[in-house]
Parts: sequence; structure tokens; C-alpha cells
Amino acid sequence: MSTASRSTSIQTADHKPAARRVRRKTSHLKDVPPTLELREALRDRCDQVAQRMDRSVPPTKDQIEQVAQRTLEEADLPEGYLGWTMVMLSSAFWRQSLSSVPPERRLFLLPHCLKHADGCPAEYDQFGMNCKECGACSIADFRGVAEEMGYRVLVAEGSPVVLKIIVGGYVDAVVGVACLNVLEKAIDKVLLAGIPCMAVPLLSSDCRNTKVDEAWVDQMIRTPYLPASQQTKSYVHLMRAASELFEPASIDELAPRIRDKTPLGGDAVTIEQIQSMDAIAATEHIAYDFLARGGKHSRPFITLAAYDAMLGSGCTDAKGAETVSSLPATVRRAAMSIETFHKASLVHDDIEDGDAYRYGQPAVHQRFGLPTAINVGDYLIGLGYRLLSRHESNDQVPAEARVDVLDTLANAHTRLAEGQGAELLWRDSTDRQLTPLDALKVYALKTSPAFEAALYSGIRLAGDAEAYVQPIRNYCRNLGVAFQILNDLGDFVGDEHNKLSVGSDLFGGRPTVLWALALEALSDDDRSLLLQLADREHDMPDAERLAIATRLYHKAGVFDTAMQLVDKHQARAEQIADELEPESLRRLLYFLVDTVLERPELPTPTVVSLGIVPTA
Repeated sequence: MSTASRSTSIQTADHKPAARRVRRKTSHLKDVPPTLELREALRDRCDQVAQRMDRSVPPTKDQIEQVAQRTLEEADLPEGYLGWTMVMLSSAFWRQSLSSVPPERRLFLLPHCLKHADGCPAEYDQFGMNCKECGACSIADFRGVAEEMGYRVLVAEGSPVVLKIIVGGYVDAVVGVACLNVLEKAIDKVLLAGIPCMAVPLLSSDCRNTKVDEAWVDQMIRTPYLPASQQTKSYVHLMRAASELFEPASIDELAPRIRDKTPLGGDAVTIEQIQSMDAIAATEHIAYDFLARGGKHSRPFITLAAYDAMLGSGCTDAKGAETVSSLPATVRRAAMSIETFHKASLVHDDIEDGDAYRYGQPAVHQRFGLPTAINVGDYLIGLGYRLLSRHESNDQVPAEARVDVLDTLANAHTRLAEGQGAELLWRDSTDRQLTPLDALKVYALKTSPAFEAALYSGIRLAGDAEAYVQPIRNYCRNLGVAFQILNDLGDFVGDEHNKLSVGSDLFGGRPTVLWALALEALSDDDRSLLLQLADREHDMPDAERLAIATRLYHKAGVFDTAMQLVDKHQARAEQIADELEPESLRRLLYFLVDTVLERPELPTPTVVSLGIVPTA
């Protein structure tokens, strides 16, 4: 939870916010009030405060925090209850919206740690735990009540699976039980998107045989259904629209295939299937299959949302689903083209980086070989441009707007290639010296252009965009740099979905700002040791090499300095957003900052026996 705030009030929606303050660690802000009496009194106070909150737009995490801080101060209660109070305030704010969603359109999310740790017979699948209803814990009781009312029930943790279910159109609201650590990570993005959500925090974060206020959970599940129209703006309709663009039917409508009509979907295409096809049609089929599979579709969402923001944000209102369905085909194809370029870059990046998996499946080059994969990436680039160059007689977007978007995409494409080229040359060089400034320049070229192209495309297709060109470029440069630094920090956590192990940047010899900061701050001896870790000829086990690098990074203050850089670039992006109109665009830019710049858990130093480090 951040101590920052764009505003100290959430009573009005259209105001220019104050700058954020520097973030702090939050572990000491996640205490649970120790007695039921105190918890009930504080919850009642939060209910009263929430009744006075503006319901036209979703409150940001920072705004909720400001109100929670004041609530605790007025009650003369310690700051340690801040996280718990924020959950109560947020739940109280969304209760009315959630009650307007029928139970069969609600998701009930339960944590694994409520189970009886010893001897639990439950099995797991891709979505979570399958409770056997053995009676050893309260999971089955809660689940039974929820399912009887019509809820979909999921025993799992984490926002990706929850957002996947929501964006898939299966549910429209979420109620959940989790510890404060999980709620901070899992529910934030759901709330930011304007999706009604209520939660009851666990009484501890022990992750084994935990307890919860069971009466509160039962009351939350039984929130009555009271039909009403949507009051609070929500991005869920646009998120669903972006995802639906890549369903087989939408792909065939917006980007009709020329060579092959084999149905898309199902399992990923295999080399055996491709070898049985007409050779000329094979490239098209591999490319379309990859386009239809995996991804968060955040870039096409940005394009659709930017277009909508410039025209009054009708897609986020009560009739958002209807408004989304009337988006011009050119706008939808532009959003699809952004993702198509992204998919092309992924095919090529996986080859250049030596990554074996993508979306939990073998990468394209692993399935079909390097030459075919390179060609598929090239095909996707051509498809991306074809999506925008195509003109229809009933096109609602002026031709000059499409030309401007094409020019922006071409510019973004060349800048991205320059950034990737700089990285590849550095990786192949025997000189591992790198300055932080050089690393940040590469980031600005590699990551920022995609955000810029997605935002500009939506704005330009909605009307004249000349006044937005430079502000959007500056905003995206800072957003992209901050995102890439966080991505580097995440390399010390790993990525289970893409089967990426911890330390892949270090082992892959990629130039990161973390590496540059370490070289700049370490002593000569430690710098020499770090450079030896990047030697391709070393014979040290990866785990030991990673432990030494982590220790050296901590010694150099790399992780703290990197987070300070993230805060600096985020503040710059927000300052640019502060000055932009209309308010709906400004809100979108804040939403992107809050959702894109997700802070990872930083690694702790590990004491290792260094032994003898091999020399070059």
C-alpha cells in the first residue's frame, strides 16, 4: 500500500490531483485489530465514511489510503491497522454496486490457507484447489452456502486468474477471503478496473490453518441482490472487448485469412499438423494460431480505452457493453494491430533471448525451428500493417488519421528495433561495462514505444491529436522505463507462467540497470567478482552464482536505488498526466500507472560460501 495520493479528497471526481509522496514499506501496516469488538467498531465507522464517498468513479488505492489514515486518526487507533481499514473501506464502498449483481454473476474467492494443513485431501488444477468437503475446515461450509446461492467458487490466490475469469465474461463481481498480503496484491487490479469487490481479511498471515471472522464471511456471501443500474465507472467492458478481439470469430472478421480456413482455437498447433497442410498456408496458420493464444491484451485495451476517453468514456458507463459493441471496425483493427506487432516481437525476442517457453507452451522456434519462427514473426509484422492499411467504404475514421497512426507504428517499430539491437550488441560484447544512463536509454527505446503507439492510436482515431504527441511520448517514456526496471527486479522472483527461472537476465547476459548500478557502486574487488559471474565460461552452479550476485546487489544498494528510480519515473509520468484533458483521459493514464507498475517482492540476501571463483 502506498502512502501517496493524487488527492486528499475523494468527494469530487474532476479535479487536478496533488503529486504522490515517496512510497514506503508496508509490512508494519498490516496488523489486524485483535478483538472482535474493536474490529466491529472500526468496520461500522468505515461503513459510515464510505456513505459519503463519491461513487461516480472508482477510488484509487491512494485515495482509499488517505481516507483510511484519517479514519484511524479520528478513532485514535494505530497506523498498523491501515491495511485492514483500507479493506473495510473498499468493501463498504463497493457493497451497493455488488448488491446490484445477481449471485450467479459473482465469484467467491477462498484462500488455500483456510484448509487443514495436515492431511487435506484436496487436489489442485490450473484454477486452484478442488475441495473434497471432508469437514476438516470451513472451506466446504462457505462453499456450500455460496454455491447454493449460485456463486462461482474458486479456491485460489492471485489477480491473474481472477481477472481472467472476469475478462472472460463469466462474472461481474468478486467477494473474497484472504490475508492482507494477498489482498494487497490480488484484489488491487480488480478494484482499479472498477469491478465491484468485497473482502474479509484473515486474522493472520501465517498461511497454515488460519482463522477468519466466519460470521462476516457468511454475511458477505449473503449480500442480497437488489437490481440497480451501474453507478461507478468501470473498465471491465473495454477489457472484455480487448480480449474478445482475439477470439477466433473476431480474428476472422477483422483480419480474414487468405490461405487457410482451418478453425482456430483448441490446442496449440503442432509441427505434425503443419507438415500435413499446404506449404503456402502453413505460415499463415502458425501466425494466426499464435495471435489467438495467450497474453493479457493490455495494449489493445489501451488503444480502445484511449479512443473511448477522448469521446466521453461512454464505454465505462452503465451502458458500456452496448457502447463497446458499436466501436468502429477501424478502431478495433488498430487495437488488434498493436497486439499483432507485440506478438511478432515476442516470436523474435524468444529466439534472441533463448527463451524456451511462451504462455506456458514451447516457444514458436522450439516447435517449428528458428527459420520458420523468424518468418512467422515477419508475417505478423506485415499483418499488423495490413490491419490498418485496409479501407472500407463505411469507415468512420478519416484516412489521414489512419496514415498518422501508421506513421506512429512505423516509428515505434524502428525505435524498438534500435533498442533491441543495442541490447544484442552489448550481450555479444566481451566488455561488460555499462552505465545506468546507457541502460535507461535502451529501456526508453525497447519498452516505451509500445505504450506510446497504443495510446496515440486511440487518441488520434478519436480526433485531432497534435497537442497530445509530445506529452504522450514523455508520459510513455517514463512509464516504460519504470516498467522495465520493475521487470528487472522481477527477474529475481521468476515467472512460473512462462517457466522463466530466477536470474534469467543475469544468466542470459542481458544489460540491465541493476547491473549498471552495481558496477557503478561496488569496490574494484567486488566489481571484478561481479564481472566474473557474467563470464560464459564459468563453471559455478547457477544457484551459487545467483546468490553471490544478489549479495553484491544488496551491498551496492542496487534494489533500493532501482526502486527510487521507479518512483522518480512514476512521479514524472503522473505530473504529465496531471496537466492533460479531458478528465477521462487523465483517469486512464493514472489507471495505467497503477496497474502497469506493480511492485515485486524484493529478494533478501543469502549468505553463501564463495569458494574459488574461476577466472576468465
